Amino acid sequence: MPVASRRKEGIMLGLSAGVLAALAVLLLFIANSIKVLPEYERGVVFRLGRLRGHDYGPGLFFLIPVVDRMVRVSLRTVVHDVPPQDVITRDNVSLKVNAVVYFRVIDPRKAVVEVENYQYATSQLSQTTLRSVLGQEVLDGLLSERDRVNQQLQTILDKHADPWGIKVSAVEVKQVDLPVEMQRAMAKQAEAEREKRAKIIHAEGEFLAATSLAKAAEELGRNPTTLQLRYLQTLTEVAAEKNSTIVFPLPIDLLRPFIK
Repeated sequence: MPVASRRKEGIMLGLSAGVLAALAVLLLFIANSIKVLPEYERGVVFRLGRLRGHDYGPGLFFLIPVVDRMVRVSLRTVVHDVPPQDVITRDNVSLKVNAVVYFRVIDPRKAVVEVENYQYATSQLSQTTLRSVLGQEVLDGLLSERDRVNQQLQTILDKHADPWGIKVSAVEVKQVDLPVEMQRAMAKQAEAEREKRAKIIHAEGEFLAATSLAKAAEELGRNPTTLQLRYLQTLTEVAAEKNSTIVFPLPIDLLRPFIK
């Protein structure tokens, strides 16, 4: 084969390889520039380190590879379980309390720019706020006014997380672990309270019964006929028993002639 033909064939093969390489690079460039975000996500884009003026998504959009960098942010509600915290109440009772916090991102740009890790920051804020708020409560208020405490926690967390673009929708205190000695004391207190209510109810019943009997005796004393009718009714009730013996009292004046 002539040298010129072989040289021409090598040039053609080199051009073909270069075209294929260029096509591969172009396809890779296009693949990296196409981004798709679902409905519950938004993209915060930085172009050469600068924040773009708007959020991206949902749907299909294009970015410039190498030049643009995108951070995905989920808009769904996050359920965060606050680990048990050691709390000393205002009346010096040591407790272990855990809670659950519901929050979501409402401003993706703030959640990326204003704080390094918004989930970790919200978690730490929840723990410190839980210890601070419950430390100002007495034990009885913490156990009986749970809704008020939850509302107070939610208001404080939402206020502090708002600069990060976070909305705290709800806070719920899940479990309050009491010391064994405190549980026994509360059980004794509850038992004493039940006994007190039982005695009060019994005394009120005795008072009402005595009052009713006094009124009945007063009414019977006003009318002798009523007393006689009551007497006959009592005899009827006693006669209902088969093994009963009824003794009728008689006036002594009726028996005086027979005695003489």
